Amino acid sequence: MSLHDLSATTIDGETQSLATYKGKVLLVVNTASQCGSTPQYAGLEGLWRHYRDRGLVVLGFPSNDFGEQEPGAEAEIKEFCSTKFHVSFPMFSKVQVTGDGQAPVYRFLAADHGAPKWNFYKYLIDRDGKVVSAFSNAVKPEDPKLRAAVEAALG
Repeated sequence: MSLHDLSATTIDGETQSLATYKGKVLLVVNTASQCGSTPQYAGLEGLWRHYRDRGLVVLGFPSNDFGEQEPGAEAEIKEFCSTKFHVSFPMFSKVQVTGDGQAPVYRFLAADHGAPKWNFYKYLIDRDGKVVSAFSNAVKPEDPKLRAAVEAALG
């Protein structure tokens, strides 16, 4: 199984097959609008803009799992992200990333690399849809370790 075998709901309410991203390197991030790590949206947007022509796609999955720091509805989240951080990378509907109601995408991601411990946990997915590494919220998008892993995955 790969991430490409799953689908998710976009922030606009459309079901999207993640097979759309076959051949791309993905950075899947659980986000939150009221977290101390929320400024990472700017870094994620920068990472996406820097590497997208080489095949990187950042996928944002808002979650209210940690500290109830994403209380808003999808329209509010979308407005916040686009207005405050000019987010243009794909965003999805709010999901549960831990526990019994864990979204299928996060069940897959957590299988070999553990569930997120906090907001802005990052999973790097190779072009075949396999998780190659995971990074805590302490690893910012500008971190040389994350950038090196993205470069390696892009080839």
